[in-house]
Amino acid sequence: MSDYVPMTREGYNRIKAEIERLENDEMPRIAEKIAEARAEGDLKENAEYHAQRENQGLMQAKINSLKFKLSSAHIVDVASMPKDRVAFGATVKLKDLKFNDEEEYTLVGAGDENYETGKILTTSPFAAAMMGKKVGETVEVKAPAGTLRYEVLEIHFDET
Repeated sequence: MSDYVPMTREGYNRIKAEIERLENDEMPRIAEKIAEARAEGDLKENAEYHAQRENQGLMQAKINSLKFKLSSAHIVDVASMPKDRVAFGATVKLKDLKFNDEEEYTLVGAGDENYETGKILTTSPFAAAMMGKKVGETVEVKAPAGTLRYEVLEIHFDET
C-alpha cells in the first residue's frame, strides 16, 4: 500500500473534474489554434503553430500526471481514523520547541493541499514525521538547517 496516495473522495472528484475540463475544454481549444496556425501555410517558420503544439504537449503531460494521481489514489474515510493520534485528515497544533511558536496544519491527500491555509500533503516529510504521534509527544523533522523539534499540543478531526 506504500505506492498508494491517500486521498479523500472530494479530492479525488476535484482531480477528476480538472481532467475532464482539460480534456473537454482546453485540449479542443488548443487543437483549434493548431488548425488555424496550420492553415496559414509553411509550418517551418510558423511560430504560432509551434507554440500551440508545445502547449498541447504540456497540457497532455498535465493530464497524464493527474491521471496517474488518480490511478495511485487510495480513498480514505477520515471518520475511520484513530482520533488520539496524528493521521490522515487530522488538524494538528504544534509548538516549535526552539522558538515557542504555535503552528497548525491539516494533513490532506492529493487534490486537497493548500499550503497558504496550512493544508499539507501526508506524503511530505513534515507530515510523515507527525504520523502516529499523540498529544505531548515530540515530532522531529530533519531539515537542511538541522533537526526541527515540535511538541504535539492538539489533534482534532473536522467531521464533514
